[in-house]
Amino acid sequence: MIGRQFLRENPETVRAALEQKGVEDVDLDRVLAVDEEWRELKQRGDDLRHERNQISSEIGDLKAEGDDEAAEEAIERSQELKAELEDVEGRADELEAELEAALLEIPQIPDDDVPIGEDESENVERRREGFDDLRTLPEEVVPHYDLGEDLEILDFQRGAKVTGGGFYFTKGDGARLEHALIQFMMDIHREQGYMDVFPPIPVNSRSMVGTGQFPKFTEDAYRIGGANEEPWDDDDLWLCPTAEVPVTNMYRDEILLDDDLPLKLQAYTPNFRREAGEHGTETRGIVRVHQFNKVEMVNFVRPDESEARFEGLVDEAEEVLRRLELPYRILEMCTGDLGFTQRKKYDLEVWAPGDEMEEGPEEGGRWLEVSSVSNFGAFQARRAGLRFRPERHESADYLHTLNGSGLAIPRVMVAILEYYQNDDGTVTVPEALRPYMGGTEVIEGHDPVGESAVGAGKRD
Repeated sequence: MIGRQFLRENPETVRAALEQKGVEDVDLDRVLAVDEEWRELKQRGDDLRHERNQISSEIGDLKAEGDDEAAEEAIERSQELKAELEDVEGRADELEAELEAALLEIPQIPDDDVPIGEDESENVERRREGFDDLRTLPEEVVPHYDLGEDLEILDFQRGAKVTGGGFYFTKGDGARLEHALIQFMMDIHREQGYMDVFPPIPVNSRSMVGTGQFPKFTEDAYRIGGANEEPWDDDDLWLCPTAEVPVTNMYRDEILLDDDLPLKLQAYTPNFRREAGEHGTETRGIVRVHQFNKVEMVNFVRPDESEARFEGLVDEAEEVLRRLELPYRILEMCTGDLGFTQRKKYDLEVWAPGDEMEEGPEEGGRWLEVSSVSNFGAFQARRAGLRFRPERHESADYLHTLNGSGLAIPRVMVAILEYYQNDDGTVTVPEALRPYMGGTEVIEGHDPVGESAVGAGKRD
């Protein structure tokens, strides 16, 4: 969240951020009024407490002097002050709770150099990589959802049968490819100085608040043991929507030492999100699903190293695509597409040539976001109580958090199945992945299983 002092000193900057990020349900004037009244009550409480302490010290002196009448008047005044102080503190507590809840609804302030724009159409393409030496593709590239079923490595019908829409099976070499990508990515990030973390998958509401998923985005989460629209407590549990949540909250309400920073952590998790977008070609297959695997990189850094670490994090995510030799581009998000918690964000979008989409590259196909690299400044740190102590004798300060996917596995699989497919319907395994797949060079597919395959004439 933003700091109270920043809000008091920069209300118009906050107002502009609300407009730029399209947040319309925050009454900023009300928040400022609550803060002002709260500060007045805190001052009044301090004055009352000071006066009561003075009178309390006088009562003993008056009794010692034998002035019982004055002592009784002082006692009565002390009781009046106590009652008034209780009223003032009670009202101040109510206002502070309202203020804290309101601050959780105010988005991050964008960096000054973030492009101004209303929506994703005004994001800025920074560069493209890997298009100078493209491999030869089939005359017509088969979309991954058809190719995956033809090769018997993707199974959407049985995924829907077992769980529901938005869930799927990978099978055989499809499952091997998914496992290979996870280990491949984690090995790269270990080279880059990351420490592995294997976090719990259920996360509590307090953790979701800490990283900014709650209270605004409860409708996208999978709740354990309750309906999303029902009130929730800090210790209610939700399925992990991204490893950003458990890993960032590992050190919640703790103070790290300066020597600990920068702290670079990576985690593989399955992730669960209810939001699955619109139906149709753009979301068909494994592009937008309710459960997906992802490797996440989380960084804790000193505030003065935040900007440089952001650029380094982008490069670390790119390294996966470079080694897989997949063409991609980098987009900088404009203010209207920046997100609630980010102050700056780049998206890495891989090229998937199987489906023709509007605003795709001139080579055809479409872009698929495989990583969002975000700088949160101290926004998450304030929510989660993440601090560091520059020197042991100095007071603790909020650190900065950053994260980026390294990468989202299903969409990388889409790009591989479409970009590396061959005229005969097979898929060449990227050279960098072959050691992770036991030396397999080509995915040739598998025979279908069951009577339904025989009845359909697919098996002899």
